[in-house]
Amino acid sequence: MRAQNESGPFAIRCRVYYEDTDAGGIVYYVNYLKFMERARTERLRDLGFVQSRLAAENLLFVVHSSEARYWAPARLDDELQVNAEVVELGRARVRFRQQVTRVGDGTLLCEGHVLVACVRADNFKPRAMPVAMRTAFAADGPGLY
Repeated sequence: MRAQNESGPFAIRCRVYYEDTDAGGIVYYVNYLKFMERARTERLRDLGFVQSRLAAENLLFVVHSSEARYWAPARLDDELQVNAEVVELGRARVRFRQQVTRVGDGTLLCEGHVLVACVRADNFKPRAMPVAMRTAFAADGPGLY
């Protein structure tokens, strides 16, 4: 898995392994959500925030809701590009637009939105995002801050 440094939404690349597929030899639908999670985690890391350190600061991100559309199947050994673009930013939440495409032919395989909430690690109640983090996310798109 590696980050892609091109213009446009933040993206990582990953490979489909046997463990990602179902009995039909295609990527099991829930695994697209795992690929999306990895892209969001790497986006945080790219911005300078490591989730294991955030927990020590009494901050966690939890998925509040997700929605996905599946357009075409990925198969064993496909290389995928998974993006994570911030489209909405609140005091204690971030909404990402995410797409999974096959690198070989650019086919859109899955797309969706994931709403992530910022909560306290000790009681899971909402908390405001640190200003530095909110500012970093706001740089992802115009009009977000």
